[in-house]
Amino acid sequence: MITKIMKKKIILALGLMLMAVPTLADEPLKQAVAKDYDKYLSDLFVYFHKNPELSLQEHKTAARLAQELKAEGFEMTTDVGGTGIVAIMKNGKGPMVMMRADMDGLPVLEKSGLPYASEATQMSLLTKKMVPVTHACGHDVHMTSLVGTARRMAAMKDKWSGTLMLIGQPAEERGLGAKAMMRENLWQRFGKPDYALAFHVLAEGVAGVINVTDGSPFAGSDTVDIIVHGIGAHGASPHTGKDPVLLGSQIVVALQTLVSRELSPRQPGVVTVGSFHSGTKHNIISDQAHLQLTIRNTSPKTRKILLDGIKRIAENMGRVAGLPEDLLPEVIFGNTSRPTINNADLAQRLRKVWQNQMGEDAVVNIPPTGMGAEDFPVFTTEPTIPSVYFTVGGTPKEDFARAKAGGLAVASHHSPLFKISPAPAVKSGIEATVYALLDLMPHQVK
Repeated sequence: MITKIMKKKIILALGLMLMAVPTLADEPLKQAVAKDYDKYLSDLFVYFHKNPELSLQEHKTAARLAQELKAEGFEMTTDVGGTGIVAIMKNGKGPMVMMRADMDGLPVLEKSGLPYASEATQMSLLTKKMVPVTHACGHDVHMTSLVGTARRMAAMKDKWSGTLMLIGQPAEERGLGAKAMMRENLWQRFGKPDYALAFHVLAEGVAGVINVTDGSPFAGSDTVDIIVHGIGAHGASPHTGKDPVLLGSQIVVALQTLVSRELSPRQPGVVTVGSFHSGTKHNIISDQAHLQLTIRNTSPKTRKILLDGIKRIAENMGRVAGLPEDLLPEVIFGNTSRPTINNADLAQRLRKVWQNQMGEDAVVNIPPTGMGAEDFPVFTTEPTIPSVYFTVGGTPKEDFARAKAGGLAVASHHSPLFKISPAPAVKSGIEATVYALLDLMPHQVK
């Protein structure tokens, strides 16, 4: 005989089951994603990989991404902040959640050896020259996963409520795309999300494994140009001029003291000179050199120390070289992006969701070892939007084992040798995103 108390307990248990995001390590979702990948998304990934486009020039890429999302029933707006796209699906009352994927490639000649390696070239807006273009940072994975997420969410409208916003963002590699989209009143036009998500495929991570941290997964970034002036002369008579190559070299060396001697040993920072150009011929002392720097930080205090130090060193090394005040090196501060900082409560919440749905071994919490930067915070600060940026591993375990045994090292992002294993990365990216969306946008009975 069932007592009234037992009835109440059964009703309560059934209610909790109905409210929960579907579990089972959701085999139906896993199977649906695998089917989507095998029948459709694998070819889409190859298309994106073989047809990369540079920052601010992602015209064909954006058109294809918009076509795919529109086919799933999303309301499309294109040309937002240049080539950016915004896809909206409304599904009743509930929160608005944004998921972003970046679209641009890099001016790198691919040497991965993949059968679908990029052979694309494009006119660079920066150099005005034709350059090779490659998805050497995995944005092809991000776009393919975004389409896969759209397909699953469109097919599962009975399992969620609210408004889903999918963003295809241009020019992440140059730190310009998010700013360009926000300048066009993104939230005023489409609504401010209650939550924002993004992920990055990670060559340093085991294929398919999700990594979500509570702190800062990506650093802040600044670009700095230093124009080193000199006095031109014959290479055989260096005493008659002021050599900007020598002075630029002294500046490069002196800059290395900023991190090693001005930051605390436990305070992370990076000053890298990525480009040094000067001169035209063996026996001509040029009258100018050009240095291009990238600066990385995880706090405003560190950023100020590094940027102030760069200006101080460059100008005073000019004085050391005996240059007049009107010829001192010029320091030009360029693009900047803030550190990416995950909302701790949201990160912990989604980590539990992913562990429950995808398995304990499929989710880790490993602090980053590098100082890679992102412009995603442009979307999530001023105003503040609770956000999580996670990573999905892209390299098979066997590759790490071979590298450890003395074999070929796993190539880093931006390397001509960069390659990832797309199937586990794309599929895990879709599954993690869908599980997060189902948790943040629970179905509301009308």
